[in-house]
Amino acid sequence: MGNIRYRWLALIAVAAGVAGWLVNDWATRNSLPAPALSVYGLLTVLVIAGTTLFLGLRVRRWQQGNRDRELDPIAAARTLVLAQANAYAGALLLGWHAGIFLDQLPLWALRPGHTATWAALAMIAGGVLMISIGLLVQRFCRLPPDDFNGNGGNTGGPNSAREPGDGEYA
Repeated sequence: MGNIRYRWLALIAVAAGVAGWLVNDWATRNSLPAPALSVYGLLTVLVIAGTTLFLGLRVRRWQQGNRDRELDPIAAARTLVLAQANAYAGALLLGWHAGIFLDQLPLWALRPGHTATWAALAMIAGGVLMISIGLLVQRFCRLPPDDFNGNGGNTGGPNSAREPGDGEYA
């Protein structure tokens, strides 16, 4: 499985930001509420990010030598997929709510206690948290270079010419 591409994260965040700004602009002109998630959405983000971090720490403990239990390779691969999905969802949340926040910012002087602006800021922080945890857990799932084939060494196959420090993901 490949690395998360930072360009894709940035592209998703920018595209979602433009979409969030346009939708919020349209909603404001039509006297509709801002399309920002509420505090309950932030709680959901925190639960998902916490679960991802918990599963990633299990993989990291096993990787660092605490092998009192066998690590299921399918569970490790699922943890990696969850971490990457977490990062992409975080980029989407970050961009969408950053667009809403930027559109609401000129109105902040007129209504400083507006909940949509604070909700957008909270979800921006949640998106940054999701991206950070996703990238961190992805790093936890990296196999050491001498463990490519699961038997402690290279077998001389097509991957045997790797540089030291290169690793694959579980």
